Amino acid sequence: MKTPRIEELEKLITRYQKSYYDGEGEIEDSEFDKLWDELKELDPDNPILHKVGADSGNFAKVKHVMPMGSQEKAANPEQFLAWAEKHKYEHYLVEYKLDGASLELQYENGYLVRAVTRGDGSIGDDITANARKMGGVNAVIYKDGQLVPFTGGIRGEVIMTHQVHKTYFPDKANCRNAANGLMKRKDGKGSEYLKLIVYDALSTNGVSYFNNEEEKIRWLMDCGFNTVKLVICLNPDRVIAYRAKVMEERKSIEYDIDGLVIKERVINLEDASRARPDHQIAFKFSLEEAVTTVKEVEWSISGGTYTPVAIFDEVELNGTKVQRASLANPDTMRKLGIEIGSHVVVVKRGEIIPKIESVVEEKGLVTTPVVYPCTCEVCGTKLVDEGSRLYCPNRNCDKRVLHQLLKYQQVIDIRDLGETLITSLFNDKRLKSISDIYSLQVEDLVPYFLNEESMEAAKQSLGAEKVYKSIQSHRKMKLAVLLAGFDIEDFGETTAQKLVDAGFNDLEKMLTAKEDQIASVYGFAETMAKTIVEGLAENAAELRHLVESGTVELEVEGGGILAGKSFCFTGELVTMKRADAEQLVKKNGGSIKSSVTKDLSYLVTNDTTSGSSKNVKAAKLGIPVITEEQFLELLKG
Repeated sequence: MKTPRIEELEKLITRYQKSYYDGEGEIEDSEFDKLWDELKELDPDNPILHKVGADSGNFAKVKHVMPMGSQEKAANPEQFLAWAEKHKYEHYLVEYKLDGASLELQYENGYLVRAVTRGDGSIGDDITANARKMGGVNAVIYKDGQLVPFTGGIRGEVIMTHQVHKTYFPDKANCRNAANGLMKRKDGKGSEYLKLIVYDALSTNGVSYFNNEEEKIRWLMDCGFNTVKLVICLNPDRVIAYRAKVMEERKSIEYDIDGLVIKERVINLEDASRARPDHQIAFKFSLEEAVTTVKEVEWSISGGTYTPVAIFDEVELNGTKVQRASLANPDTMRKLGIEIGSHVVVVKRGEIIPKIESVVEEKGLVTTPVVYPCTCEVCGTKLVDEGSRLYCPNRNCDKRVLHQLLKYQQVIDIRDLGETLITSLFNDKRLKSISDIYSLQVEDLVPYFLNEESMEAAKQSLGAEKVYKSIQSHRKMKLAVLLAGFDIEDFGETTAQKLVDAGFNDLEKMLTAKEDQIASVYGFAETMAKTIVEGLAENAAELRHLVESGTVELEVEGGGILAGKSFCFTGELVTMKRADAEQLVKKNGGSIKSSVTKDLSYLVTNDTTSGSSKNVKAAKLGIPVITEEQFLELLKG
């Protein structure tokens, strides 16, 4: 059964395909690819995915000599490697993927008789008169001064160079649109500004001129055609490295390319005859990735953890200018091989936060190693480099203590006790631990709301009283919330709740858990388990004190109207802030997720029909998408 989104995608793809083949493309290739990939994910067998668009009705229709179907696409290295895993070749032949308009030249005994556009993949428009004016279209095929009696088809891409576009057609959105429009003009005007670059040939009279794909390109070149650049890679990793190199060089190429085409050396006519060949793939570039140079590595300090952040020459990704990206931890930086001066591939892939995906391997490039901090800049303690994190081991380090206090306030949601007030209380030595928060009295807080003159006159502060009451009202909480408030690395509320649900459902069980016990829980790796156990041990004394003294009361797990249910909120709410809605879920026994996963109970949004990534993923996984009103109904029981 078709969903509304699938029907919408079918209409959009059909519309944009038509405008593309008529030479008036409405959107960028990358935007079209997103629609295509979304439909492929939602409905892999949809017939729209297995046919090509059609040309206008302005020219005579001619059947192709060779199939002109569309290719499989890989949008990123992961998708390409998945394809390569199923297609293991001794050599991978790699060509530029030209961003122009496909054209087939049909020859009989060496003489050009027709030039046919791509059309629907089987039949296209006869634009022979226009094609004869283009650069690179040979009316007669010669090799070494002799006529080559070739009968068959030669396929290429009609392109417009950047210089021609800039000089003569600056009003057109891009080179591809300009080329597509000119080549299909009825009067043929402007075709002389276009150029054909070829990459395929098929003999139809039984005469063989080449034995493999590499020889084919050489033969076309020897016959005087403009040919696509060909590089041979020994393995998939080299293909990925070459793609990164080309991404860096593409601005200097005289025409547009939007990816690479990877194929095997053997000529596979059976595969080529399919509507969508399987033995070759278009490894696309994306507007969401760019190559740039690392200028320096800064170290961001959060609590006691030092995180490397790469600073690089500014690039534009998906409409935003970017010049920094987190490297996560020392191990990630080492694995990538990043040094100062490295050329790196930066990606976004629809995410908000940019990420460095890989380093471009280049011979002769001069780089210098990254300098790692050795001691804590606050307390002077020697830092510990565990690979997965670089941190200050001193629990009493001022920066760590303040960060933990701020984290606790945020997780427990004591809103009136804000960051500024906590920082002031900490600087004045009034707050040294989480337990100290609950020892605050109204008189301790008054000086932070009233000056000396005001205190003499009023001796009372409504602000101080409000903060005090807010603190007192946040003494009862779930175990997962309490643990998340202690700012332990990799141990947020969702993660803690998973352990609670796995049987570590009281404080003592949690504090005495062994690394192998936590690592055995689904979703917990050994490194993560080690960090959690160490963090719990470091804070065990204060955790026990808070609970055993009655300062904090832990809620009994398993109760509440929303017990066992998880919610993810997206978009704006009408009756409340998202933070308030999430608190309602937690108070009623439910849990919050920041993304759509297969174990999510509900996605809450007031725009249930939108094509957002969360809505699409929820539909794919069969997760109910409900409105704010329906969410509030659930709370009524």
